[in-house]
Amino acid sequence: MPSADMSSPLISKPSGGYRFLPGIEPYCSGVIAEPGFEIVHVVLQKALPWFEGLHNARQFLKFRDLPIDALCGVELRCPKPHSMGGFVEFNRDYRNLINDWGLPVDDMNPIARTNVAPVVAPPTETVLYGFSFCQPSEVRERTFVVAGGGELPHRDLDSVHILRRGETSPDAMRQKAECVVRIMQHRLRKLEADLDMLSAIDVYTAHPLQELLEDIILAGLPACAQRGVQWFLTRPPIEEIEFEMDVRGVRQELILDLSMS
Repeated sequence: MPSADMSSPLISKPSGGYRFLPGIEPYCSGVIAEPGFEIVHVVLQKALPWFEGLHNARQFLKFRDLPIDALCGVELRCPKPHSMGGFVEFNRDYRNLINDWGLPVDDMNPIARTNVAPVVAPPTETVLYGFSFCQPSEVRERTFVVAGGGELPHRDLDSVHILRRGETSPDAMRQKAECVVRIMQHRLRKLEADLDMLSAIDVYTAHPLQELLEDIILAGLPACAQRGVQWFLTRPPIEEIEFEMDVRGVRQELILDLSMS
């Protein structure tokens, strides 16, 4: 039975070994390991069609004697940004799989997600790029993953809420980046994550980054000065969103070949 500390916004998923910050229907806003567990991050050596990839990830977890409930993060790459309607349609198929596997907690999706569209050599269909899972561990630090977020500060998936919609001037991009950094800060705070634990700060945009990096990202997430920033030349998954980030704090990063060939 899921439990929630009434003073905390986090929801417990005991069968997975983590807590999650509720988000919207397709994904939660972030996850943090319970004491006695740690989150491990995986990148696929070869990206796979998302449905096949998630089934293979499930087999990987089974091989490690972990339940599918241990899955706590998913990273996707799509061919191009969706229209808002197309994004909602894809999310319906994705959520159906989550439901079929019995993963929701009180109808809330407990899995963090990032989904972006590569500018160069995009896939021909949506693929699984990586995932995160939770396993028993003696690691004392509370490992965590924050879901991807763009300049859409409202929970409603409606294009009218995109900040500076249709604008890509330097001033507009500054405001968009500021918005996204605030979203990351908010999620980290709600997760009660230790900022010194940040191990990866990812930025997803097709726009010049240097000015935004120096003036906004470093200022808002000082860990970047030591950890650096990984810039993916990608577009967010929804048309007219221009800037996205996600962050995580983990102790293990794996690169795996999950293809069955």
